[in-house]
Parts: sequence; C-alpha cells; structure tokens
Amino acid sequence: MSLKTAFVSRVAERLTGEERLQKKRAEVERDRRARKLPHIVEYFHQADDPYSHLAAQVLGQLVERYDIELRLNRVGSPPDWAAPERERLEAYAIIDAERLARKAGLETGEHGLPTTPTDVRTGIGDARREALGHYLGAMFYYGGEWYWGIDRLHYLEARLTELGARRPGNGTGPIYAPPVVPAHPTGNVATTYTHFDFYLSFRSPYTYISAMRAKALADAYGTKLKLRFVLPMVMRGLPVPKMKSRYITQDTAREAHRLGIPFGRIADPVGRPVERGYSLIPWAREQGLGFEFCHAFLEGVWSRGIDAGSDKGMQQIVETAGLDWAAAQQVIDNDDWRAEAEANRAEMMDLGIWGVPSFRAGNIITWGQDRLWVIEEELRQPES
Repeated sequence: MSLKTAFVSRVAERLTGEERLQKKRAEVERDRRARKLPHIVEYFHQADDPYSHLAAQVLGQLVERYDIELRLNRVGSPPDWAAPERERLEAYAIIDAERLARKAGLETGEHGLPTTPTDVRTGIGDARREALGHYLGAMFYYGGEWYWGIDRLHYLEARLTELGARRPGNGTGPIYAPPVVPAHPTGNVATTYTHFDFYLSFRSPYTYISAMRAKALADAYGTKLKLRFVLPMVMRGLPVPKMKSRYITQDTAREAHRLGIPFGRIADPVGRPVERGYSLIPWAREQGLGFEFCHAFLEGVWSRGIDAGSDKGMQQIVETAGLDWAAAQQVIDNDDWRAEAEANRAEMMDLGIWGVPSFRAGNIITWGQDRLWVIEEELRQPES
C-alpha cells in the first residue's frame, strides 16, 4: 500500500468514526445552549416527491413526541447531477414509496405541508438546502446531520431522545423502525425461488454493507444469491459530485454502525482496482467462491483500507476469500468480464433501475440496502 493510500484511508476512518461524530454533536449542543436556542429541526419538502408525501404525514407525530421547533422548507426537484436518470427515478419512487407506505402504515398520494410562520417557500428553500449541503427532498436536518425521509428518521429520534428532548408519555420506539432482515434468522424457510439476483458494484459502500445480509437471506430461505456485477456509476459516465459522495459515505457509516458492520478505513477502488477485481469474479465463481471473493474485496476496500490496485492488496483479498494467489495471477487483468458487466447493466436499466445495490426476485425488483425486506416478502410467495 502506498503512503498516500494509507494516509487517505486513515483520514476516512477518522472522519466516519463514532468518536468524531459524538465530538461534533457535543460541540453543536454546547453552541445551542450558549445561544439559548431550542432544538431546531428543519424539514425540506418537495411537492412532487412521493417520499416527501410520506414524511409529511409524520410531522405531527414528530412535534408531539419531541420538544423541537420544526421549520418547514419547500424545495424543488433535485438538480440534474443528483438525478442523472430522472425519468427512472420518478417512476421507481412511486413504486418504492407505495411499498414503504404499506410497510409503515401510511397513505400514498399527495400530502402537503401546513402553512406556518416558519414555512419557507421554494427558491429560498432550495438555497437553504444547498447551503447546508444537500440536494434531495424529504430531508430532515438537525445540528449538522441529514436524515432522509421516514427511513432515517429513527436516527434523528434517537439523537433527540439522547438529548432529553423526548416528551414524556410518548412510548420508547421510533415512528418507523427499519425492518430486520432476514426476519427468520434460524433459516430453513421454504421458498419456490431457485435464486434471487444481486446487482452490485465494488465501488458502492451500500453494496458492501448489504452483501452479508443478502447472503444470509438467501441461506435462510434455501435459495441462491446470483451475483450481477456492473461498472460503478462514475465509470459509466454518470456524475457523483462531492456533496453526494460525502452524504453517501456518512449515511453508510451510521448504517454500518447500527448493523455492527466494520466500515470506514477506505481505499477508493474506482478505476483499475474495480476492473482488476471484476476480472477475477468469473474465475472465483468457477471455484465455488464467487461470493466469498466479492465480499473479501468489498470488505478490504471499505473497512480494511486495502489498495486493490496493487498486487499486494489483491493478494490479501484473494487469499482472504480462500483462493490461490498464484492461480489468480494467471487470470487477473483479462477483459473477458466486460461483456457480462455490460449485459448486467443493460438488464438492470431495462428493469427501471440504474443504481446499486439492487435486488430481483422474479418480477420484483428493488433498489437499496434498506429494501431487502421487499425481497424477503417475495421469497415467501410462490414464484410466478
């Protein structure tokens, strides 16, 4: 590993670590108390966003449960760089929000914001959101951190509870608790599905923190996990600006911490490291260790700071997966994988999905490491 890679990896580990997070939170609270301010939560509502319609339904509960001042901001659609596949995003969001509404016991359809003295109109809201460092609707902001929709609201609730802002007599659980997957950890649950697909990218931290859970889900239901690797978005010419990558890394860090998954010592594998890794997937699959190799790569670059662009780093990854490095050297850096990666990408796009990790069981496809429960529900059903 080069000195630069080692340095960047250590810096990333510090930036995503729990110690730094708690220190920043303490500084925010000291400043708030010194200025004698209330707990100010800002919410950014996008009128044509299905996720915002869900979030709007829980605003009343949030104010009832917590001693906060809720400031409402109306925002427009995200900029083009944040929604490179806008038509697919809008179509998929409707489907995904309907599933989420059912899971959370909420309603679909439009739910607007009440008019309050703290209601900021679109335009001003857009500027405020950008100044604070985000680009999506359905976002909550408190003390330097972002929480997306009802999916991440439980993190904000936990933080407010820790600060003593929860009003008495409102129970102890969150408004929406993320489902535990697999819901049957003892396994041996029958399914008619022979496999489900896992669309993945070695440059996606969300892919990393979903991999072991996807495998556990497949094992619990006695089915196979089919690996469908695609080139990372940035290597497909789609933009991933710093604002977006920063939020993704921070969000992955807290999800990993909640799930007990090591994360943060990062050696970004963009470019040649990804290509070298993909060149070994078909070979590892032939050895019966395709998943083991993929996970070793992902774990290596997202939690161990391994430079997958170097032979020394790749050797560590290969041997961690239980494979022979001497044999791998006879295969690595071939281009045979490219046709498979492109076929996987084309299929994923045809299904209306453009990002990873995504999953498919039969006719059901879902996007995101926090949507494995959609696949589990489908595995319980007869295959159509």
